[in-house]
Amino acid sequence: MDTRSILIFLGIGILAGFLASLIVGGGGLITYLVSGVIGSFVGGYLFSALNINLGIKNDLVRQIITSTVGAIIVLLLARLIAS
Repeated sequence: MDTRSILIFLGIGILAGFLASLIVGGGGLITYLVSGVIGSFVGGYLFSALNINLGIKNDLVRQIITSTVGAIIVLLLARLIAS
């Protein structure tokens, strides 16, 4: 991975974490980054394991949606464990 790929990955993570926090609640840049990055792995795994195809041709948009869904799951699980 080069520097540009890492920055794009982190940018998608922050955006996905932000979108997930709008839906689930929460905030903070570090929270966005952590939930988005972990969410990208969770979403990617789940979509692959369940054979879910969004039908979106744009790779960036598809990755943002997948990461956001994963981040929502991560945030909900974190709240469930914390309470």
